[in-house]
This record gives sequence, C-alpha cells and structure tokens, in this order.
Amino acid sequence: MQLKWAIARARAMSGREIGFRMGRALRERAERVGFARARAPLPAGEPGKAWLERLPRGFDASRYVAAAERVLSGYFDVFALRDAKLGFPPRWNVDPKTGTAAPLVFGKTLDYRDARNVGDIKYLWEINRHLELVTLAQAFHLTADVRFASGCRTLLESWFEHNPYPLGVNWCSSLEHAMRLANWSFAWSLLGGEASSLLHGEDGQAFRARWLESIYQHCHFIAGHISRHSSANNHLLGERTGLFIATTTWPLWKASRRWQSQSHAELEREALLQNFEDGVNKEQAVWYHHAVADMLLLAGLVGRANGRDFSAAYWRRFEAMLEFLASIMDCAGNVPAIGDADDGVMVRFDPTRGFDVYASLLASGAVLFARGDFARKARVLDDKSRWLLGDQADPVFASLDVAGAVLPVCREFASGGYYVLGDRFETDREVRIVADAGPLGYLSIAAHGHADALAFTLSAGGTEILIDPGTFAYHTERRWRDYFRGTCAHNTVRIDGVDQSVAGGNFLWLRHANAQVERFEISAEQNRLAARHDGYTRLADPVQHRRIWAYECASQTLVVVDELDCAQEHRAEWCWHFAPGCGVQVQANRLTARRKNVQLTLTFPAELTCRIAAGAEHPPLGWVSPSLDTKLPTVAAVMEGSVWHSSSFNFELRVAFV
Repeated sequence: MQLKWAIARARAMSGREIGFRMGRALRERAERVGFARARAPLPAGEPGKAWLERLPRGFDASRYVAAAERVLSGYFDVFALRDAKLGFPPRWNVDPKTGTAAPLVFGKTLDYRDARNVGDIKYLWEINRHLELVTLAQAFHLTADVRFASGCRTLLESWFEHNPYPLGVNWCSSLEHAMRLANWSFAWSLLGGEASSLLHGEDGQAFRARWLESIYQHCHFIAGHISRHSSANNHLLGERTGLFIATTTWPLWKASRRWQSQSHAELEREALLQNFEDGVNKEQAVWYHHAVADMLLLAGLVGRANGRDFSAAYWRRFEAMLEFLASIMDCAGNVPAIGDADDGVMVRFDPTRGFDVYASLLASGAVLFARGDFARKARVLDDKSRWLLGDQADPVFASLDVAGAVLPVCREFASGGYYVLGDRFETDREVRIVADAGPLGYLSIAAHGHADALAFTLSAGGTEILIDPGTFAYHTERRWRDYFRGTCAHNTVRIDGVDQSVAGGNFLWLRHANAQVERFEISAEQNRLAARHDGYTRLADPVQHRRIWAYECASQTLVVVDELDCAQEHRAEWCWHFAPGCGVQVQANRLTARRKNVQLTLTFPAELTCRIAAGAEHPPLGWVSPSLDTKLPTVAAVMEGSVWHSSSFNFELRVAFV
C-alpha cells in the first residue's frame, strides 16, 4: 500500500518538487548521522510580550479548575476516546487508541502512515500537542494554585525525557512541532513568563534551560523542514504560525530574528495565497477554513502585541474568511461539514466538549472589526474570545448594533465556488441552501477536498435536513476514508459507480473534477444557479453533468434539474443524505422526510428506483460523522436509473413547517 501511495504521489509532483524532495532527503540523511542538527546556543536577551498587556480574569474559574483536575488525575479526551485514563503524564509514545508503542528511532525516517509502527497517528500526535498544558496554566492564572503550575512542569519534564531530540514519532512532523510551540507560548505567559515561580532557584533555572533548549530544537526543526510545493497548504501556514509565535515569544538566539522575519513574510503571503479574495479557504474544507482563520488570528494578536503587526490586507482577508462562515451558517448556528475535518485546534482555550469553533471566530471578529452582523451570528462572546481579547472585549461586544445587521453577509462566493440560496434568513422560517460548485481542493494533491462537485446542503428554520455526512477517518480504515470523501456520500450524482475525481491515496487526488458556474441570479421571487463539472468526461464514453437549482421563494420550493449528456448507456445514482433524526418514507415517486417541525417532500422522476439505507456496511451507505473517528447511522436515499444520450431529470423539494 505504501509503495502504491509513493508511486501515485510521485506522479502528482512537478520536476521542481521532485528535486526539492531529493534535497530534503539528503538533509535528513545527514541529520540521521549527526550533521545539520540543532545545537542550541545559550539564550540571551529578554522574552517577548504576552498577546495581551493585561491577561483576562473575568471567568468562571471553577470550569477551568475542574478541567485541570481531570488532567492531573490522568483523564484525557482524545477524539472518540472520552475520559480516557492515560495517566499523568501520559505515555507520550503510545497510541492511546490501539496501545501501539512507537519506536524511538530517528524521527524523519519513521513511517508514521503505517499503523503497524505507530497505531493511529492522529491519536498519538493529539496528546503530544500539549493542549492540556494551557488548561493547567489557565487554572493557575485564575487561582494561583501552585499544583497546576507544578503540573505544567511535570508534564514538560516528562515529555523532554521521553522524546529525546531527534528520535521518535514526535520528531517527524513540523506542523506538530508548531502546534506544541504555540501551546507552550500561551502557557508560558499564563504561568507568568520569566517571573514565573517555576523558574526560581537552581532547579527552576535548570528547568528553564531545558525548556528553552527544546524550544530552540523545535524552531530549528521547523525551519529546516518547512512544507513546500504540493504540501504547502495549511501545514505551511501552521508551521509558520508556530515558528512566528515562538520566535516572538522567545527571541533569544541569533537565528530567532531570521526565523521570525521569514515567518512573518510567509504568513503575509500565504494568508492571501491560500484564501480567495472572497474569503473562501482553498482547501475547500470548512474545518480547515476555521483552522487557517484561527492561525491568522493567533499569529496576528501575538505580532500586534510585540510590534510585529501584519498588513491591512492580511487582516482584511481574515475578515473575509469570517464573512464566509457567517454566510453559510444557518439561523441555529449549523455549518455544513464540507470537506475534511480532523477536529484539531491550534490552542485549546476553552476545554468544554463540543466547543463551537465557528461561533467563536465570529465573536472574536465582531470585537476586532466592530461587526454587528458577526455578533448576531455568534450570539454570545465566548470564553476563547475573552482569553484572546481581554476583559475589555465584553463591553465592546455588548455595544455592537446587532439589530441593524444585514444577513447573510454575502450569498455569492464566485472564487471559492459556494452559493447561498433560500429566503427568510435569520427567522424560524428560514430556508438556507449551500451549493458547492467550487474546485476539488488546493494545489495538485487537493488533500482535504471531497468528490462533491455540485452537491448541496439544506436546512430549514435552523433544522438540518440534507447534510454533508463529514469525514470519519484519516490515516486508518481506508474503506471508510474512501466512502466519506467519495461522491456517493454527497448530495449529487454518481455515474457508473465511480467518483467524480480519481483518488491516489488518503490525501491525494490524481484527477480533479473541475466545476464551472454559468450563472447565479437572485430576485425577490426566485434564486437560480446553473453549473457543470467535467469529472466524468474521463470515461470511455464521456458524460457531462449540468445542474440547475431554482428556488421559488413564495412556496419555499427548490427544483433541481440534472442534465446528463452522453452517447452510450450509463448508470446514474442520485444520493440524498438526511440528518440524524429525520423520519423518511417513500411512496411511489415521492419521498417525505420529517424532522422536528420541518417536512421536506422530494418528488423524483418516476423512471428512477429508490432504495433506503441506514448504517449499511457493505458497501457503506447511510452514515454521518459528527466528529473524527465517530460515525452514526442516518438515512440515505439512493435513486437510480439509466442514462442514454441527453437526459434531463427533475427533482422537486418542497419545504413545509408543520
């Protein structure tokens, strides 16, 4: 499997990228035998400032104390593992999901994609990001209880001991180093920085020296292993975010200024390069849209506090990213699960399970840009925004003009390829349809995109009805990885049982379906979108798929017309995925779905057959993944029929509130 992946990956590379990777391989070989490794000089100078001049204190301390006590008791939440008893400190090189112990070999040659070596790498890396360090530091900041500060030191010293540079799975990935550095930086400030009692005395100074040595090693590792070419996606932004925050917090070595300057410049460039002008992140994955926006926010606040602010264009692109989130979010705060989602966060400021990352970004944006429309969508100022923006954020948020906000902010994201249809927005009779006519993903590998061209989601009155089922799997369980990102798992058309785009690995697409929008029109009576994609023109007998969405405002009815053009006979499948809790019934050529007080009636062409599945395993069908490594049965309807020459299929979706 790994050989096939490597061959497919090589085919997707340019000659320049192949040359770059050969050079990188030579560097790694040199590092393996001891050359080009980090040798930390003695630190000199003063650390940088915290992200705020005065760190906030206006919180319910009991929440953070309870979360910190759980950590000290050895309980961790790691994706699908809740209240997992991992011990304190945990076993850093043991996958908490499978119990697999990763070997302490030279990190850059360790194949972390092979579950036989490391188990589920997502789980293993998650506990090594040190999100819990910030939780402990927050509890100390709010209570001055030295047990929480001592817990931070115990956690770090254990990590240093069991992860010697440059050995093991925690010296593989620059992004993981960057995320660790970001958490170390915020924890450092919450613990009091240089004035922290942890650094007092001979033992404290020895701990400080060991911590700073590891910080230097982390920075050196990232600088020497920056993601480039087809991997220069959110990983590059994350690496530069961590390196910028670290070198701004600890500008203590001669190389720090160079690393900081390079990171600042590249963050400026990549913020504009990786996000369209309309605010859509080019990964075409909403969770990664959030992740990138969060990186820009964290780097921006740390830079601003230390005299290294970013440009107006940088902040404007960040604001546009929030406008996109506000526009696709329905009146109840639901956001379509488009593309990949790994549930990862750069820094965990709020330890609450199910924390709403999208609403939080909008709340922060409301304060930063004085946006009443963002405040209306966010509803409340959350704790993460308070940690980032300070106690003064509350009165600013409360003063914003929410009543005068005009929503949705935007309904056409032509560059990103998303369109919002519907009416009566922000009311209990809202219908919100988010249609996808964008690219597959970013760069040649399109790592986090799904084969979902011309798919859409539909919610009514804040109740989700037609959904994007999500992601579920990443590095493991290839069958499920392929299903959730495949065409059959989206509300669009599949031809001859194959995906619109051709996969070459878990994070690689060899052939991309290209979508093209013909027109988008909005009037008081009707919304209309027409688009096509070329994903099935690769078939021996090419098939063109054109879809028209026509939404009638008065009747709250959506008519979907699919035009399929080919010369020979093909099998077509229309996949419809319903939210959990939908009761679905089929009679003749009419499907009725009901959830809460919403009823959707879907009338389909009589020549199509309809089958219903929920939780089917072979093949997979009828699933939703609310979070990574979690899947639940839900109803899916597949309508099938033959296509010959030019065929047109009409579907009427009528919304009623009952």
